[in-house]
Amino acid sequence: MTSERHKRTDDDRVLDAARDCVLAVGVRRTTLTDIARRAGVSRMTLYRRWPDVRTIVGDLMTREWLAAALAAQPPAAAGPARARLVAGLVDGVRALRAHPLLRKIIEVDPELLLPYVLDRLGTSQLAFLEMFEGTLREGHADGSVRPGHPARQARALLLVVQSFALSVPTMTGGGTDPELDDAAFDTELAHILERTLAP
Repeated sequence: MTSERHKRTDDDRVLDAARDCVLAVGVRRTTLTDIARRAGVSRMTLYRRWPDVRTIVGDLMTREWLAAALAAQPPAAAGPARARLVAGLVDGVRALRAHPLLRKIIEVDPELLLPYVLDRLGTSQLAFLEMFEGTLREGHADGSVRPGHPARQARALLLVVQSFALSVPTMTGGGTDPELDDAAFDTELAHILERTLAP
């Protein structure tokens, strides 16, 4: 038990160090030596757990994205499943879009995200699908979500919210039109989700 707690602490320290390095210089310019030095561990300690910087950054993204998404979820007592799901998705997208790590990766190392958009699901995406599917099943049970295949519905939701999290900055018109700002798109996302999920 103590060794497992110590391992998690070491992992968190390494991920915190990786986050600081990526925020400072981006993924491509971050080295294992930089992370080890900032975390106060040896490079061999890192190699035993992570073979390269990208693997560490993958675990870092999973930790950060899931924490942001979980923080955005309303409590179960907040109402019917559909209302909770819509509110949680909109707030989660807003939090991810503003997340400094995601902003830095999009700005400096956008190719890092391409495999998760074009080729395969990442760990955080799989976790999101599990969360979405659970709430959709609750919505089927309480009648607030239209009947359907919960796994397919969850995947469709992920496709929608992923595009709003990653691509809204390309659609805001350079900040000159208040009807095309982030808040306007958040409202549009809520409308899309409501119409998609309503019975």
